[in-house]
Amino acid sequence: MYKIAPSILSANFAKLGEEVDNVLAAGADIVHFDVMDNHYVPNLTIGPLVCEALRKHGVTAPIDAHLMVKPVDRIIPDFAKAGATYITFHPEASEHIDRTIGLIRESGCKPGLVFNPATPLEVLEYTLPKLDMVLLMSVNPGFGGQKFIPFVLDKARKVRKMIVAGGYNCRLEIDGGVGPANIKEVAEAGVDTFVAGSAIFNAGKGGDPHRYDTVIAALRAELAKVGR
Repeated sequence: MYKIAPSILSANFAKLGEEVDNVLAAGADIVHFDVMDNHYVPNLTIGPLVCEALRKHGVTAPIDAHLMVKPVDRIIPDFAKAGATYITFHPEASEHIDRTIGLIRESGCKPGLVFNPATPLEVLEYTLPKLDMVLLMSVNPGFGGQKFIPFVLDKARKVRKMIVAGGYNCRLEIDGGVGPANIKEVAEAGVDTFVAGSAIFNAGKGGDPHRYDTVIAALRAELAKVGR
């Protein structure tokens, strides 16, 4: 089942709770957090307090915390306590990848690994059975609004083959430059979870949350064409 995960990096932070409520009411499935530390990536965004605040606000949808943070282990328990559902991290950000996966699981969350566009997939040979999510970056991490990098579709096909061959219950997510114009092609490469920030939240700029309905409906309409 396809899942749409708006990235709150593109939301209006002055009214974040309302923004998240609106995109979920419009049909989104997962709330995606882009957590940046101005160290592993050249930007500084949000931390676990924002996650906790959304839970206290009443958000019950899954929260997908993508940690672009190095070192990563220190912050994992904080996001787990704050209410994250999935916690994904980059293998380069951990000295001991298997231990970090275990820490996420022990903290009560679903672990995932994130691969930048040029990061090889070899570590999946040893870790895929322990993962609930593989996230492929289709832009270089650090900033929203970038253009989709096409060769990541080849990586998606490879990961999907690995998941199917092993019979694993693992979602395959993509993040960066996804919108109605390319989501069908991305899904056909084996992706089932789609992070969209600018494509969704920019539609609501100007104070009209009903535009979220329109863009999410457009994404769903394109996904419905897969396999035709």
